[in-house]
Amino acid sequence: MTARLAPLPDSTVDLEAAIAALEAHVAAMSRALVAQDGAAAEAASVELRGALRAAMAPFAGAQRAGTLPAELRRRLAIAGGQISAQRDALARATTALDQTLAVMLPLPEAPAVYSPQGGAARGSGRVIAAS
Repeated sequence: MTARLAPLPDSTVDLEAAIAALEAHVAAMSRALVAQDGAAAEAASVELRGALRAAMAPFAGAQRAGTLPAELRRRLAIAGGQISAQRDALARATTALDQTLAVMLPLPEAPAVYSPQGGAARGSGRVIAAS
């Protein structure tokens, strides 16, 4: 004979749905980043932000009431860690891109103060009177 599980309270079902949606959006973001698909990453980030906003209220209420199940807390922590890792990886990729662009497209140099032509190359400049 199999034991029947007690039905989950509606609040726990809502939390389960929220964390499942959040996990799905985190996975979609991971796939977009691995594929280096900028458009998919942008779309996934918008959906992930929406899932985070939707999950905030039920999780905050459950946390305040002390009814957040340990398993959902663990899953939320894992999702948070994955989001943090994605953010760090994206920041590293952005920095590497910026450095590559700086090497390939250097900024124009400012005119030198001293030149082989002397003051003629600089122009007249400003004279500051001592008081």
